Amino acid sequence: MALCPSTHPWYSHGVAHVIIAADLAALRADVRAMVEGPDLTCEEVANGPAVLERVREGGVDLVVCDLQMGSMGGLAVCAELRNEESYGAAESVGVLLLLDRRADVFLARRVGADGYVIKPLDALRVRRAIRTVLADESFEDEYLQPASVGVTPR
Repeated sequence: MALCPSTHPWYSHGVAHVIIAADLAALRADVRAMVEGPDLTCEEVANGPAVLERVREGGVDLVVCDLQMGSMGGLAVCAELRNEESYGAAESVGVLLLLDRRADVFLARRVGADGYVIKPLDALRVRRAIRTVLADESFEDEYLQPASVGVTPR
């Protein structure tokens, strides 16, 4: 999938900056190892308030946020970012949520996340999700999606 040079601040200098937010250092390290490269830099934070503070400073293209984090998890972070964007207090930033179960998809959509990946994570899905959201498209992970049941006509 080709990235399009629309309004993305990272495109002009060729490097996207991603914040990885999770209270588990091992999860942050895993995601970083999956995606960091010459065209994508990562910064790790351990809680929701740190995400908000870092996004307010600017220069962030995407937030990859774990659903379950201490007192302010991914849903609250996404809702707060969208709220601040709505009245101009913060720049628009992509949000990719790391979900624990398929039942969380409804909530991710409800708070305005640009995409989600369902755990357990694998590098291919995470990289594809990040590239999709950076290209200003939404990403819906089909992993663990229930099979559709249909009636075959006789």
